[in-house]
Amino acid sequence: MAEAVSHSPRILHVSWGEMRVKGLAPGKDFKLYPGGGRDWDWSETGTRHEPGIQPADVEELLAHGATTVVLSRGMELRLLTDQATLALLEQHGVVVHVAGTTEAVEIYNRLAEAEPVGGLFHSTC
Repeated sequence: MAEAVSHSPRILHVSWGEMRVKGLAPGKDFKLYPGGGRDWDWSETGTRHEPGIQPADVEELLAHGATTVVLSRGMELRLLTDQATLALLEQHGVVVHVAGTTEAVEIYNRLAEAEPVGGLFHSTC
């Protein structure tokens, strides 16, 4: 018998500085993964626009079983992704999509319908 896969929560709305995710309180930045999500607090890992998303930022997504990860770059594409983060995801065999926030939300919602996807979403710059 196949093991049940927890679905990733659907993003219902994104605009500058605001996101709504099914089952979660409204917020600005989110970590989403199979079975749930939470606010993405950059100070937990020392994330800044440059050098960008840190390996520690994606570890929680992997721990929750994400086999595909969507990384948003912000509305103005100012958030970078550290090369060490991409290397970690590649090492785990994870498919990665990097895009501006609006496009990243579209990619994530489409993938969430059929597979265990995780994502990091930044709704401002």
